[in-house]
Amino acid sequence: MVYPEITETERVRLLTPPTGKNEVVLDTDTFNEVDDQFALAHAVLSPEHIDLLAVYAAPFKNSRSDSAGDGMEKSYAEIERILKLCRRADEGFAFRGSKEFIPVTDQPVVSPAAEDLIKKALQPRDKPLYVLTIGAPTNVSSAILMEPEIIKNIVVVWLGGSGLDWFRADGFNLDQDMIATRVLLDSGVPLVHLGMWPITSHLITSVAEVEHNLRGRNALADFLADTFGAYEMAKTWGAKELWDVAATSYVINHEWVPTALEHSPLVTDTKPKRWATDASRHLIRDAKYCNRYAIFVDLFAKIAAFKDK
Repeated sequence: MVYPEITETERVRLLTPPTGKNEVVLDTDTFNEVDDQFALAHAVLSPEHIDLLAVYAAPFKNSRSDSAGDGMEKSYAEIERILKLCRRADEGFAFRGSKEFIPVTDQPVVSPAAEDLIKKALQPRDKPLYVLTIGAPTNVSSAILMEPEIIKNIVVVWLGGSGLDWFRADGFNLDQDMIATRVLLDSGVPLVHLGMWPITSHLITSVAEVEHNLRGRNALADFLADTFGAYEMAKTWGAKELWDVAATSYVINHEWVPTALEHSPLVTDTKPKRWATDASRHLIRDAKYCNRYAIFVDLFAKIAAFKDK
C-alpha cells in the first residue's frame, strides 16, 4: 500500500497538542468494558472543547460478545442508550462499524462508519479532525485503506497497547486487529498514542468514588454508576480503570495528558509482543502520564451537573 507523503514539518504541525474547540469523531467498542460509556458521555458533555460530529461502533470479541460483529452490534446499542440518556439524537450521528476485523493486509472492511469518516475527513476545515479511537482500530484503518488521502486531514488519538517504555506491547485494542494496528503505525497518519500501562492505568476509580460523585444526580449518572458497579472487575476488586477517558481528556485539556514526540514504533511478532524502535520512521506523539485528579474532577462534575429534564 502506498500512502500519501506528509513532510515531518507538516506532521509535527498537525500533532501540535489541541487547544480551543475541535471537531471530533469517536470510534468506540462501547459494550466491551465500562470505560467507553464514560468517554462517550464526557465527549457529549464537553461542547466547549469538543464538537462531536459522529460516533462509530467498533468491533470486539471477548467474553461479552460472540464475534467481532456481535461486539459491534452490542456497542452500537450501547451508544444509542448513552446518547438517549444524554438527550442527543442518534440518527445521522451514530454509525455501525465493521462486522469483522481486517482479514487480509491492505484489504479494508467497508462499513457505514468507515464511509462516514472518509466523508467528514475530506471536508475542508482549518484544524484537523480528531479521530478518537478507543477500541480496535478496524473502522479507522479501513477508512485509511479506502481513501489514503484522509491522513492529511486527521489526527488519530488511539488507546492501544501499553506504553512504549513498558516491558510488553500487548493490549486488547492492539491485539484484536493487528493488521489495523500496523496501518495506524505504518501509514504515516498523524497519531497520538495513549498507552495502557503505565499511562492510562492511572485512571483508576472505585465503586465508592463513582457512587459518591454520581449516584442520584440524574438518569445518566445512575446508569453509569450501575454499569460500573455491575462490571465483574469492579465487583471483585471494588475498582476499575477508565482508560478511554484519556482520549477525551487529551482534546479537552492536553496538559492533563502530557505527550512527547517519538518515532512510530514497530510491533514484534514475539510472545509477548514488544515495541521495537527505528529512528528512521516518522514521528508520532506518545502520552507519558495522565493526571487522574484533574480528569476525574472534570468527568464527574460534568456528568453530575447534566440536566436531563
